[in-house]
Amino acid sequence: MNIQVKVNDALFTVQIDDVHARPVIATIEGEQFEVWPKEEQEQRPELHTVKSVSAVSPIPQKAQETKQTNSASINAPLPGVIISIETKAGEKVKVGQTLCTLEAMKMKNGIRSNRDGVVAEVLVSVGDQVQHGQALLRFEE
Repeated sequence: MNIQVKVNDALFTVQIDDVHARPVIATIEGEQFEVWPKEEQEQRPELHTVKSVSAVSPIPQKAQETKQTNSASINAPLPGVIISIETKAGEKVKVGQTLCTLEAMKMKNGIRSNRDGVVAEVLVSVGDQVQHGQALLRFEE
């Protein structure tokens, strides 16, 4: 589905693959972004039900490939500092659940689970500086 989005008098064509998927994958000028919409209580299939969008960050090419293979780890989508951890080893998590928060360039980015599973090991601590692609936690196989 293609939609037109106007931002500061600039018009962009945004391609949305599946509005019901979480995260929603939006392609703008050839670059892909993960979008986690906050929805109204009443679920409607139309895109216009989206109230607001949390932090949007580009999906690194490597993450796109691992996402399709249902990888056993969650990696940092960009370099930054871990400011909170919302899970621990042995905890069951669901797709879309926030696992930790990464601060990059004064913006807080919720790192969410891309699958249902059990956390085997949290590989970072609050205050850790992480690099792009660095493993943050691993799931049980």
